Amino acid sequence: MKFKVYDNAHDFERKIESFLLEKEDVFSLFYGVLQAIKAGNYENPFMATIEEDGNVLGFFQMTPPHPLNLIFVDENRLEEIIDFFIRNMVELEIDFHSIISLKEWAYKVATKWEIKNNKTHQLLMDQGLYRLNKVNETLEHSPGSWRYAEDSDSPLIEKWFNLFENDTGLPISPNEQVKKRVAMFLKEQEVFIWEDKGKIVSMMKKSRPTKNGVTVSFVFTPKEERKKGYARTLVTAVSRELLKDFNFCVLYTDMMNPTSNKIYREIGYERIADSVHLGFDKSE
Repeated sequence: MKFKVYDNAHDFERKIESFLLEKEDVFSLFYGVLQAIKAGNYENPFMATIEEDGNVLGFFQMTPPHPLNLIFVDENRLEEIIDFFIRNMVELEIDFHSIISLKEWAYKVATKWEIKNNKTHQLLMDQGLYRLNKVNETLEHSPGSWRYAEDSDSPLIEKWFNLFENDTGLPISPNEQVKKRVAMFLKEQEVFIWEDKGKIVSMMKKSRPTKNGVTVSFVFTPKEERKKGYARTLVTAVSRELLKDFNFCVLYTDMMNPTSNKIYREIGYERIADSVHLGFDKSE
């Protein structure tokens, strides 16, 4: 086996794209982030494969400070491939603070990494991955309408960005970073909002387009406007709009939040995979 680190995202994509396209929905996060790497949106990305006789056995991607994403191709040799992966990551002194992957793969890697590096792992988010091919048209709609967010909406979106992080247990991003990210979202027309009687009551965004799909994310309604159906109506309307340009939509949910999972199933999203985000801390 050979562990190969790539400097060129286009070369990396040529090597692994066939595997990504086989399960474009399940591997949409990896595929979408790779497109952003190619566009120059990340500094110092890590891209690597494990290969043997020209065959890809596994491949990996990280855009610090985001988690390391892992995909394994040969399930029959999973233990051997993971051991080889960990050995090479240690030898190359490539550290990572968290990983994201399909549940089985992530826990196997975490257990072995823990033993090798004297670090304990913890569950940061138990995730369900859902796919939508067609919107359920029988749902009742909440009052109001959707529109693309505009520059004048920036202060509110920035505020909601941190509130979303707080709700989902993510680290709170500093103000300057939030301003830059929101400005980029708006420039790319990625943010959608729901207005009722002139008041913005819910928001969401699209991200990580792949060849045939796009991700729905950052769905947020402030506490005072919840339980009115705004988020469900917004996601329904925008998902319908996105399906004009894409074959499918995907989204990640927090499996500890039964309400959001129920809402997405009502819209027509179907669960296709179980994923976890695991973090590592040094043992005392």
